[in-house]
Amino acid sequence: MQIDEQLISRLEHLARLELSSEERAIIQKDLNNILAMVEKLNELDTKNVDPLVYINEEGNVWREDEVQHQLSREKALKNAPDQDGEFFKVPKVIDK
Repeated sequence: MQIDEQLISRLEHLARLELSSEERAIIQKDLNNILAMVEKLNELDTKNVDPLVYINEEGNVWREDEVQHQLSREKALKNAPDQDGEFFKVPKVIDK
């Protein structure tokens, strides 16, 4: 697969970018280099290699939640830009 000008234009549109012709050329070259590197991986013989499902043999290591270094309400609200003494006040972002 080769990255051509048409694909770069499509990617530019999808990403909502406006690239100069120099930037398009650089990106095209970089993407072609990346594809060449991935193609190189296809040369490896992986017939006798088991797929990697987990990086290590350990399961999840859970710990109990412990409250530590808790701020008082007064300290937490001290530098709040807007608060009512009990809660942070923020602008409404969701309408019913």
